[in-house]
Amino acid sequence: MVSKHALMIFTKAPNPGVTKTRLTEARGGIFTPEEAAELYRAMVLDVAHIASEAIRSLNTQNPVNCHGQGREYHLVFSSPSPSDREQLEELLKESGIEASLFIIDQGKTFDDHFDNAFKQLFDQGYDSVVSIGGDLPTMPVSHLIQAFQWLDHFKDTSDRGGFVQAPCQECGVSLVGYTANTPMDSQGVYYNMDGVPALDAYINKAAAKEIPVACLAPVADVDDINDLAHCISLLRAMAYAKPFQQDIFLAERTLDWIDQSGIIVSTPPNPNHDPRSTIDV
Repeated sequence: MVSKHALMIFTKAPNPGVTKTRLTEARGGIFTPEEAAELYRAMVLDVAHIASEAIRSLNTQNPVNCHGQGREYHLVFSSPSPSDREQLEELLKESGIEASLFIIDQGKTFDDHFDNAFKQLFDQGYDSVVSIGGDLPTMPVSHLIQAFQWLDHFKDTSDRGGFVQAPCQECGVSLVGYTANTPMDSQGVYYNMDGVPALDAYINKAAAKEIPVACLAPVADVDDINDLAHCISLLRAMAYAKPFQQDIFLAERTLDWIDQSGIIVSTPPNPNHDPRSTIDV
């Protein structure tokens, strides 16, 4: 019997005024709405390429045998409207990236939409789902592979399934995954009135139901201008390291767009010359 597993990119089509608005001048950033959308387009395509590489590796490692037994890993895009879906399908087609499935998530809140996307896939027979966003151009391919490996482990060792996550840089999450039999949801995780960060909210849910959790290394997303500066510095470091570190996957579309835009990352001069024996300032 073949088991199905989904790597879901939970995103929107890169449209001006809708995506990455915190990077625009109107909200403290440096871009026009059109520029922010162009950057997001590059990031979405890079993330899709990263995910495709993980899918290829997982399917190579877990081939279906002649008896029809094994695992299949599929790339899935979830978007909030038919228009988003059509735009994403066309964008991927133009870029030569293949996805197995496109779904439209529904709900009143982000939490509802996220839960609905997982439910749709579980209802279609997927045994596990790992989800990432479209703004993670530094996501390691190895993270995606390890996430499914952890869920396979939990499925074999726990009657409550299992949960895997990678934090982002601000108490949130950049990767979320769980098995079909895991009693997990996202209600009250991303939007709540108690001030509980998303990472803490998931861990609290897991602890309350004794769900085993795997925690991967943090991966930063790109929401505001400080996030972008961090991302740019990291991408440039990765670009230099790639000839020496063959397993690095470089988000070339994102880095090319940044370089063509002439963006330079800088920090204020540091006038402090404190010896280690004095108080840090």
